Amino acid sequence: MGMHQYIKSLSDLESIIRCPGKFKYEEHSVAAHSFKVTKIAQFLGTVEEQQGNAVDWRSLYEKALNHDYSELFIGDIKTPVKYATPQLREMLGDVEESMTENFIRNEMPKEFQAIYSKRLKEGKDETLEGQILSVADKVDLLYESFGEIQKGNPENIFAEIYEESLKTILRFSHLSSVQYFLSDILPDLLSGDFTNQTQLQNISQRIVNE
Repeated sequence: MGMHQYIKSLSDLESIIRCPGKFKYEEHSVAAHSFKVTKIAQFLGTVEEQQGNAVDWRSLYEKALNHDYSELFIGDIKTPVKYATPQLREMLGDVEESMTENFIRNEMPKEFQAIYSKRLKEGKDETLEGQILSVADKVDLLYESFGEIQKGNPENIFAEIYEESLKTILRFSHLSSVQYFLSDILPDLLSGDFTNQTQLQNISQRIVNE
């Protein structure tokens, strides 16, 4: 028993496609999503730090890099389904946690098990770093859905995902980084000339004003 299976599994994350079963102009893997979320979290953390908030960078990077590793075991579940009810979300979380713990226990050397149990657990918590992760995750999801809408994808689910993502981001509006996103990034996102621009502008304005 060694770390071989863990390292091998990282390549498997490249083959897990997000939002399966729907027509998409551009596919995104779980591995690519984890990389983008980490880069977004890095920027959001920078904004927080510039506003005088202490950021535990090691914690932030570990949370962001590892936040979707458990999808190796259950795959990606579409956001509207995953969050349909609190009970379903809790059940899925329990399954992810149980299967991840089994993998750690069965495949990793004992000297690394406690470390990876901590690293691979759910990172979205009440800490500043956990909140930044929650926002970064939804920012990337918002951009993924925006990309499909921008290209004229007829699937309604991408408008639903865009709306749900923005609503979640707004729950963290007390963060300086979210205020920056809303004032400086979102307007740029919506300012270009693209398919369904007016629809997205209206959706965004409605959500922000609620």
